[in-house]
Amino acid sequence: MSRLRGLIDRKLAKFLLVGVINTLVGTAIMFGLYNLAHCSYWVSSAANYILTSILSFFLNKYFTFGSREKSAGEVVRFALNIAVCYLLAYGIAKPLCIAALSGASAAMRDNVSMLVGMCLFTGFNYLGQRFFAFRAQDTSEERKH
Repeated sequence: MSRLRGLIDRKLAKFLLVGVINTLVGTAIMFGLYNLAHCSYWVSSAANYILTSILSFFLNKYFTFGSREKSAGEVVRFALNIAVCYLLAYGIAKPLCIAALSGASAAMRDNVSMLVGMCLFTGFNYLGQRFFAFRAQDTSEERKH
């Protein structure tokens, strides 16, 4: 229980605020591409995450997690985290919604699947950014012990 309390803190509140901004922009991109431009499920959802991930990187790096690291490693960790979270979230959401909504139209299943994928992505992404992409770096003293 104490580990859970450690996750619910000011960083989570800031992450959620950044998430609201990203969600508003990303939702417009994703559902606009799918429903108005008639792009595929994967193109629409990927475009959302590629474009909003750039914004998310800078907002979460400086505002949420206060990272001052200036390294390519941090960018690589962030990009890897986004890719893994995206593939997990949308890879789980699509078959889940196809099974659960088997009687619905393909467009309905895809729209619900994208919504479910967004929710899954948010949880996976928070954990990945906090503990992997922007994890606090050990000081040289801490590494010795």
